[in-house]
Amino acid sequence: MIRPNSTVTTICQFVIGSVGTLLVAAGGVFLFVWLPSGTSVFGVLLAVITTVLGARIAGRLATTVLPTYNVAEVAVTGPIARDGDFGPVPGRGQSIPVDDIVEQIERAEDDRNADALVMKLNTPGGEVVPSDDIRNAVLAFEGPTIAYATDTCASGGYWIASACDEIWARETSVIGSIGVIGSRLNASTLAEELGLSYERFAAGRYKDAGAALKEIDDDERAYLQGLIDDYYEHFIERVAAGRDLDPDAIRDTEARVYLGDEAQDLDLIDTVGTHEEVLDHVTDLLGTEAVHTEFEPKRGFRQRFQRGAHGLAFAFGAGVRSHVDERFNVRL
Repeated sequence: MIRPNSTVTTICQFVIGSVGTLLVAAGGVFLFVWLPSGTSVFGVLLAVITTVLGARIAGRLATTVLPTYNVAEVAVTGPIARDGDFGPVPGRGQSIPVDDIVEQIERAEDDRNADALVMKLNTPGGEVVPSDDIRNAVLAFEGPTIAYATDTCASGGYWIASACDEIWARETSVIGSIGVIGSRLNASTLAEELGLSYERFAAGRYKDAGAALKEIDDDERAYLQGLIDDYYEHFIERVAAGRDLDPDAIRDTEARVYLGDEAQDLDLIDTVGTHEEVLDHVTDLLGTEAVHTEFEPKRGFRQRFQRGAHGLAFAFGAGVRSHVDERFNVRL
């Protein structure tokens, strides 16, 4: 068996790509230059275009037949959001749209060369449903799945990590924050000072629960807290199932965060180690050398520039918002 990324693999890919390109080039010359009566500039142009396209196809075929990797690595970086864009606010960062992350995991699942999946996590958390979308995509991957936490794997990030077969982290990684937070803006006093009043037109007792321009009553407060509690129980259930932990033990963390070693003592992670050690472990799981490639969405120059700039501003923080509606925000 030829190992991924070996010298033999590279040589074989070159041979397949070269032979394929030559065959296509010969076909192009035959069809557009030799076969027509008389040589034309247009025919030569068509032959050149055919050769270029053939070279690309032959290269992809060579990569498919003789892959240079057997491990797919998908990154979740920054706050978790459906559209992946939290705007140019320093310290909040900019992330990849969740649907793009799910697409890369699904692409890895469909790729017959990807025998294992490494989820590289550096996120403080974020929106509830998008976090669950990524988690479900990880669960659907057939093969070993490893979560590798770099700087921060908190809240929604840990929601995702708990779906993996194993969780690895660095000694100084921040792990945990298994909790949910909701917030509302109370501007009723300010509105009164400005001479503004709230006039309600709604059908349904709780349709405007949490509206900023009115005082919240006890029933509304209980209703909104109930939503938070329901999300929290979902979080507990997922972590308990994924990590085989007692739900009460998870509740006892009270949404604290822990550094790598302490997180390992609490069974929130399996092993403290580096990225290289993760790949060594995957090598043992696969029985052959683990060679990874990053599965990531294609981005234009502007997107890459913005992502780099926002990455400099990204820092440790709490999870960011997931809307129940435009008045009451829930986040992991």
